[in-house]
Amino acid sequence: MESHEVLRQALEKANPKQVASVMGCSVSLVYKWAQSADDGSGTVNPLDRVIQLFKITQDDMLIHWLCRKSGGFFVRNPKTGKGEFDLMPATQTIVQQFAEMLTAISKAAADHTITEEEAALIRQEWDDLQRFAEGFVRCCENGDFAGMEHLQKEVRHHTPKNEVTE
Repeated sequence: MESHEVLRQALEKANPKQVASVMGCSVSLVYKWAQSADDGSGTVNPLDRVIQLFKITQDDMLIHWLCRKSGGFFVRNPKTGKGEFDLMPATQTIVQQFAEMLTAISKAAADHTITEEEAALIRQEWDDLQRFAEGFVRCCENGDFAGMEHLQKEVRHHTPKNEVTE
């Protein structure tokens, strides 16, 4: 689905005048966002701008932030390609990720209170587990065992567990 189609669908659920008012732009601009650039609107819509910013920066945190602000979670699809791979190390990595999350929770809850820093570390461990597990499931669904190997390398080269990046 193209960005203008997504916006058109969203505007069916919202009042374009209200959208324009809250966003500080004209109603006609809001309607232009819902038109294809091929139709001659010539207006880059907010969704296209976000993607443009992401392509320029190549920083996943833009997408992570957007997903979190909308109540969701971003999981990058693993690279595809079938190959030979030993499934056992990948399953062990999931167990290890889960253990790291439980360790963070246990340490944080030991004094019957959880600080902001501890909560941030728990969030990071949870996000890491979700990201790896979703990638693992997608690889299984696609028979892409080479992709699992790539996922494991990402986990090994990920941000150190004591460094929260948000």
